[in-house]
Amino acid sequence: MDAVKMVTRRGLASMPAGMLAVGTLALMSMADTPASAQPRAHAARSLKTSDFAKLHYVERKSSGSWLYEEGPATGTLPGSMRVYANIGPTLTATFTIYARGGTIRGRASAKPHGSGRFESFAGSLVATGGSGRYANAHGRAGFYGVLNRLNYAMTVQTTGTLSY
Repeated sequence: MDAVKMVTRRGLASMPAGMLAVGTLALMSMADTPASAQPRAHAARSLKTSDFAKLHYVERKSSGSWLYEEGPATGTLPGSMRVYANIGPTLTATFTIYARGGTIRGRASAKPHGSGRFESFAGSLVATGGSGRYANAHGRAGFYGVLNRLNYAMTVQTTGTLSY
């Protein structure tokens, strides 16, 4: 007769002492498990951000209208930023921000304005994921900047909310 039938038919008193001892030991070992080893829920965090990056053109990783840019970032999430941008009637880009504690990835789209040496742009970006503490990053932000058409240097400013 299995243990479930034994408990339901005769009650706990008729359960063999060995089975009762094993069950008691299992419960005691769970109670002794340190809190750090038990699964924990993480509260989602939301952060208002304002960041600025001064990027330089990396020729060996660029091709045609696709520009690869990288450089330091300052502001709410200091670190560095890499952008792979396609310059056309609409500036489209993918980006990675390397911040303390992890990375944030996403995509951006902006409308260029002006002509000549300096061309400004304004649009939006979407955070789509990351790594480390930002593994579940998501959010929207404004995406603004200036492209120097002479040396392809780019300055970028982002303002918005990031949840992770």
